[in-house]
Amino acid sequence: MINFSSISQNSISGIVMRFFAELIPKNTKLFILQGRLKGKKWVKGSGTNGYWLGTYELDKQKVFIEKVKKGDVVFDIGAQSGFYSLLAAELSGENGKVFSFEPLPQNIFYLKKNIEINNCQNIKVIEAAVSENSGILKFERGNNNFTGRIGEAGDLEVRAVSIDDMVNKKILVAPNVMKIDVEGAELAVLNGAANVLEKYHPVILLAIHRLSGNIHQDCCNFLKNLGYSLESLSSEDIEKADEIIAEYK
Repeated sequence: MINFSSISQNSISGIVMRFFAELIPKNTKLFILQGRLKGKKWVKGSGTNGYWLGTYELDKQKVFIEKVKKGDVVFDIGAQSGFYSLLAAELSGENGKVFSFEPLPQNIFYLKKNIEINNCQNIKVIEAAVSENSGILKFERGNNNFTGRIGEAGDLEVRAVSIDDMVNKKILVAPNVMKIDVEGAELAVLNGAANVLEKYHPVILLAIHRLSGNIHQDCCNFLKNLGYSLESLSSEDIEKADEIIAEYK
């Protein structure tokens, strides 16, 4: 697999590649070029070029492919425009279920479009943020669709749900795998899923955004107290890692 994302933007090949990529009109339906989703469709402009090039977060993709099995239930929390939702749908198969949680309207639009053009029948979109409690929260829009987050300074009100509420009320079945990427709200997601984690022990792929306080340490301590073993997704020490794999041992 060619890792296009690793080609420097300042190199001649990088400049040329990105020039031609930008010539492709937004909203063009492209085929993903490589990886497990090769041949699947993707809407240009719904995410970085790395999505349709197939090279987005290669290391994380590899772990995700290893952890998601046929028939699994996968929660994609912070689904954005749906790359990992599509990957989970492919990996879990027709007997699997994927629940994609996303609060930002523009991301929801593209998420649904990417699901639709691939005719994915095993993905359900939950138009909500995930937090400690269900209700209404303020959402701060970022500089792009990837950096928005829950925050009191936000100008957008969004629906919020807790995983425990959704599972306890049998709105959703418990997950086998949870991918969490929520721009600083990681601990709130975990707190709102404490009962599910304690009872069902899903594998967790957690992206930690160090935006305030001791969120990294707090998240790690929370998971360890529930009996989870933590591993860095990269070669970094766990204390420095921003991407963590948590498995119950």
